[in-house]
Amino acid sequence: MEHYVFAPPGVSAVPVSGGGLFPVRRIFCVGRNYAEHVREMGGDPSREEPFFFTKPADALVTEGSATPYPPATSDLHHEMELVVAIGMGGTDIDEAHALDHVFGYAAGLDMTRRDLQASAKKAGRPWDMSKGFDHSAPIGDILPAATIGHPASGLIELKVNGKVRQSSDLSKMIWSVPETIAYLSRQVRLGAGDLIMTGTPEGVAAVVRGDLLEGMIVGVGSVRTKIV
Repeated sequence: MEHYVFAPPGVSAVPVSGGGLFPVRRIFCVGRNYAEHVREMGGDPSREEPFFFTKPADALVTEGSATPYPPATSDLHHEMELVVAIGMGGTDIDEAHALDHVFGYAAGLDMTRRDLQASAKKAGRPWDMSKGFDHSAPIGDILPAATIGHPASGLIELKVNGKVRQSSDLSKMIWSVPETIAYLSRQVRLGAGDLIMTGTPEGVAAVVRGDLLEGMIVGVGSVRTKIV
């Protein structure tokens, strides 16, 4: 009988509001999905096809735990986002039925080593080390869609040390949740346990050790972490 040469890693999971754990398979992130954020990053907010990057499942920070300031950067940024939790996988998912594949939603943060990202962009290199580092994905509890429905609008906001940094509305996403799921499922096979971070609105900025980040999405939930 085959055996592992060392103990396999544990399963990364996010608490579900009301009880239980959502086991996480992969984390996909949509780049530049709010027009004003595209502009503040120096881009053109025309409705081009969406693009994606990923984070490892073990980058999650759950239950309000602290987020360590990562190495190799002096410009760590917050990006507040709606997170979609996939409960049923598939390929070539039809947009009209995409929401049938959603288990629930959460509020999350795509933490970004902005200086590393800028260097990678300039050199035409991948973003992996600017986005997929340890503890780069703080997330709140997942609320089942059976309880809250499928939010297409509503305030999305982030406060840093009690002051509003990001404030927008889910309705301002360039690519809606059904469109995003349908498009992504034509690129890869989605599976139960996948998370999709749907992009951030304008107002991204640097944080430092000691900063308290408190994000909320009306009708969805909240995320809270302290940079240490």
